[in-house]
Amino acid sequence: MRHATNEMRTYKNIFLITVLFLASLWSITPSFAQEDYPNKTVTMVVPFPPGGVADVVGRPVAEAMGRYLKQSVIIENKSGAGGGIGMAQVAKSKADGYTVLMALSSIVVLPEADKVLQRNPMFQLDQLKPIARFTADPTVLVVRADSPWKTYAEFLAYVKANPAKISFGSSGNYGTMHVPMEQLKAATSTFMLHVPYTGAAPAVLSLLAGQIEALSTGPASVVQQIKAGKLRALAHWGDGRLSSLPDVPSLKELGVPIAYAQWSGLFVPANTPAPVVEKLRQAAKFAAQDARANQAMAAAGTSFMFQDSPEFERYVTGDAKEMAKLVQRIGKVD
Repeated sequence: MRHATNEMRTYKNIFLITVLFLASLWSITPSFAQEDYPNKTVTMVVPFPPGGVADVVGRPVAEAMGRYLKQSVIIENKSGAGGGIGMAQVAKSKADGYTVLMALSSIVVLPEADKVLQRNPMFQLDQLKPIARFTADPTVLVVRADSPWKTYAEFLAYVKANPAKISFGSSGNYGTMHVPMEQLKAATSTFMLHVPYTGAAPAVLSLLAGQIEALSTGPASVVQQIKAGKLRALAHWGDGRLSSLPDVPSLKELGVPIAYAQWSGLFVPANTPAPVVEKLRQAAKFAAQDARANQAMAAAGTSFMFQDSPEFERYVTGDAKEMAKLVQRIGKVD
């Protein structure tokens, strides 16, 4: 009997040791997986159609990050709702580092806009973790080169004399092309019709086709058309002159005290493991310093204004607070 009891104790001890061993393997496995990251293709969601600022920035960044990570980083354009559909997709995706987001500054606006419109938010900002900022360009007011307005003063005079006759395009309600134009309307007590599109590229094409009269967007979306003599830049929302458009005055120079920056940045789902976040952070830093990526950005009419994760997180928080006030002032938009 005593022998049987000892035998049972031995089996119990073996069982407990086996369980503890398996548990230790279970706890170690995720860290092994994180150390091996990435071991397959990474998808970078661009929440706008091809040709817009996020896409123009995303493609050279993805290519450079892929070289650093030694895995392909592919672009997936997921447009709609001013970028909200693609942003929400990443916010709700698996937090493993294989789905990342190249967002524009509208990411801090859309959740507040949902509040104003009294609808369920597509996503919340705290569902996403900022990794790096790549660009921060003031938007530029452009019209067709064959339009009658050679200067901002001429454009403004016409808008004031002809309320509701000028229409402007955007990438969607409360997006990075809509907000600066609402600022301009409020600052100049004017009215222009808003025509939302699914992204900057369709809006620019509509302007070129004569379906709208003006728009405000990042230089990367329009600098080639300006240089080709198809579009004319009248003013921009920055503080000084732009290196890509040195002859274009700022609105502040012209007596309109407003400013707006259309920034682009990399985000991941909030619960992404720290080792994966760190790997992506280093890859983003590599991309911003990469000669090939910098050449592509310069050709597109923009340049890197890199912020690493800690600084970018503070920047996003501050911008979200400022944009919340602006969205409240804009109010409901049909």
